[in-house]
Amino acid sequence: ADGQLPSNTAAGYVIRRILRRAVRYGYSFLKFDEPFIHKLVTTLVTLMGDNFPELYKQENLIEKVILEEETSFFRTLENGIKRIQGLIETVKSKGEKTIDGASAFELYDTYGFPFDLTLLIARENEIEVDEIGFENELQHQKERSRAATQITSDDWVILREDDVEEFVGYDLEETEVDIVKYRQVKQKNKEFYQLVFNITPFYAEGGGQVGDTGFIENANEKIGIFNTKKENNLIVHFSKELPKEPMAKFQAKVNKDKRRLTRSNHTATHLLHHALREILGTHVEQKGSLVNQDHLRFDFSHFSKVTAEEIQTIEKQVNDHIREGIALEEKRAVPKKVAEGMGAMALFGEKYGDLVRVIKFGESVELCGGIHVENTSEIGRFKIVSEGSVASGVRRIEAITSDAAEDFFNKVYSEFVSVSELLKKQDNLAEAINELLQKNNKQSKEIESLKKELAQGVKNGLKNQISDESGIKLLKAEVALGTAEIKDICFQLKNEFDNILIVLGGKDGDKASLTICISDDLAKQNEWHAGNLVREAAKHINGGGGGQPFFATAGGKNPSGIQAAINDVLAKTINNG
Repeated sequence: ADGQLPSNTAAGYVIRRILRRAVRYGYSFLKFDEPFIHKLVTTLVTLMGDNFPELYKQENLIEKVILEEETSFFRTLENGIKRIQGLIETVKSKGEKTIDGASAFELYDTYGFPFDLTLLIARENEIEVDEIGFENELQHQKERSRAATQITSDDWVILREDDVEEFVGYDLEETEVDIVKYRQVKQKNKEFYQLVFNITPFYAEGGGQVGDTGFIENANEKIGIFNTKKENNLIVHFSKELPKEPMAKFQAKVNKDKRRLTRSNHTATHLLHHALREILGTHVEQKGSLVNQDHLRFDFSHFSKVTAEEIQTIEKQVNDHIREGIALEEKRAVPKKVAEGMGAMALFGEKYGDLVRVIKFGESVELCGGIHVENTSEIGRFKIVSEGSVASGVRRIEAITSDAAEDFFNKVYSEFVSVSELLKKQDNLAEAINELLQKNNKQSKEIESLKKELAQGVKNGLKNQISDESGIKLLKAEVALGTAEIKDICFQLKNEFDNILIVLGGKDGDKASLTICISDDLAKQNEWHAGNLVREAAKHINGGGGGQPFFATAGGKNPSGIQAAINDVLAKTINNG
């Protein structure tokens, strides 16, 4: 009810562990094999709602989040308990008292079974767990992860004694700078440099927004900046090369096009957040975001799939605000308490000092340090391209704006025109396509029916080709049928004739097939194995295959080798010896 959701980190992890322990108790001792805790929410609200009114407001959310968490964990629980019981039985059968750390870690790492539940279940069975061994395995995994992303850096080379680096990127996209210090960095056999300026227009990655790119230049050289991040309160600029004259003055220039697209997406996340809270409910809170020049991603708390109708309403509201041309109201260095009094919402995962920056577009008011448009009309157009679940009680919307949205609609329109021309129809395309699909489905059924009639005719013809070879019914032939029709014929003939050996080569366009079908008693009596026979013969049709002792098939790309393949099978069966 306070906005925390089950997760794998921080307070959310505490909630998840407590909930999962209760689920496991109900599963193991009360024999509940389906979610049950969510059913207690109504009783909880009845008993405590008067003292905690937020329970009334959030009852639906609480119940659905718990149900989703229970449902997810039941799948993990059933599999995990079977495995830990197997471990316990193995330990007891050996006369031992401890589950080794590697096995406990496998339960945790591979099967997602919580370690605290492993400890609990083991103790209930008077078995210990090698906790030191588990921690060692966990540490080894962390070391492997660190090694994969390890960064080594040289010491900073100090050029100027300047401890203050000023960010001017809210107002400027280029300015004159001095390099204060630099260092060389190595990661995965790649080398690059980190530069710190006395003043910078480059925005450092943060608040979900990617770092700026661009370059620094003077009359003698031009150095690209491929990323900007903040480290220890320093804005660090990443470059693939070091300036030949680091002490020279440079003009720092942000990639304006990337900045334009990125800020459009960033402002759109604020408008989207506001629309979600108005349309889905005030339980919606941001749980993460990514904003770059290509698209935006917004994670938020919500207990169910956002419907198509809701998506449409959300899109319309955001686009309405874009068309309204709402001007940015920005307030810098606002005391946090004052900002909260203005109704400003803090962004997920961000740390704020005593003074904050407030970004306001109409009724959307948030604390934010990112780059934004001066007017919502600059965004152009907003389009949601996907919506889905990323965790229990957390949904994700991905969307595009500006150039990407324009390209999207141009592509959709181009495809619409192409389909219209193909169908020679300008409206009701869905109806026309549906009619075409129904017609195609009808024709497909007619074709299948004709194929069956053809196969029946072929079967009747093949029956006349069956010969008697010393008491064995032999059918060898080439037919212009696919493997499905040939298989059907084989099983029909096998049911009609005893002691039958069927070897059929099939031609279907430029594809070749070989099918072998043997009566069960005949295969056992002569120790014939259709799978082995077809595997050897398939080389004649440049293919491969296999199967059971009584039925096997092979496919290939050489129809001219079908007869040789049939002869190969006969040489190892009827003509063998």
